[in-house]
Amino acid sequence: MDFPRDDSGVSSGGGRPDAETLVDRFEEHRAHLRAVGYRMLGSLSEADDAVQEAWLRLNRTGAAGVDNLGGWLTTVTARVCLDILRSRTSRREEPLDTHVPDPVVSGAAGSDPEQQALLADSVGLALLVVLDTLGPAERLAFVLHDMFHVPFDDIAPVVGRTPAAARQLASRARRRVRGADAAPDPDLRRQRVVVDAFLAASRGGDFDALVAVLDPDVVLRADAGAGLPGVSKEIRGARAVAESALMYSAAAAYGRPVLINGAAGIVTAPGGNPVALMAFTVRDGLIKQIHILADPDRLAGMRFPEFPEFPEREG
Repeated sequence: MDFPRDDSGVSSGGGRPDAETLVDRFEEHRAHLRAVGYRMLGSLSEADDAVQEAWLRLNRTGAAGVDNLGGWLTTVTARVCLDILRSRTSRREEPLDTHVPDPVVSGAAGSDPEQQALLADSVGLALLVVLDTLGPAERLAFVLHDMFHVPFDDIAPVVGRTPAAARQLASRARRRVRGADAAPDPDLRRQRVVVDAFLAASRGGDFDALVAVLDPDVVLRADAGAGLPGVSKEIRGARAVAESALMYSAAAAYGRPVLINGAAGIVTAPGGNPVALMAFTVRDGLIKQIHILADPDRLAGMRFPEFPEFPEREG
């Protein structure tokens, strides 16, 4: 995604635009701002809150003197996200090493336009997990520059640093992201073959077949939320992950193929009621990472695809 440039001249030093014009111009940027917020925060609800705050600030100022509305809104949204990140540590209830960011789930055939805009540039769940390990200023510098091509001259005042210091923040974050090796196989069909093999082996209780599709250093992270702290865990190694998968082989019978952040995934839904999501990072024909979200409260608030074998939930 690119840093938005706005040539509409909503206000270039003139008076306050009328309310309808202001709303229309803001809505043109909403999808972009939500994408910024999601990458900054890994939370769909907090991203929406940040976008709403950007609108409130725009509505108060009326965009007087703003030549590039898209850039101004991006900066405001980033500032709001930075404040949220800085306050998050003190109120986080679950350990960071098992926290799974909010997934974006779509049917196995593809996503709707809104989801495509949110997930442009392949922001996988594994990448969001890595971004969660960055400091707030590092995350902002990396997200704005590397994902949205915002110049460091514009990033610097947001983080209270010089452009050179902002560049260093992004560089440190970039090294962390590359070191985590979170990029999946770009071929979705190859991903699906491996994930389907994992699901079949889980259903059949086939330990050797499970180990065969797992990288020797695979990492599994399960997030069951604050209400079930004993269920949240991190497991490393192919044999340990395979043993864990066999413990839930009965649940695998209810697994359905979905896309999670654009990658092959599984939703477990007995009776059509989602109880767990599994996101996979597949590369070189092996599963490198598995992220499981089994937090009942978060699952209850999520949007799920509608297709014949996955009836829409009531309520």
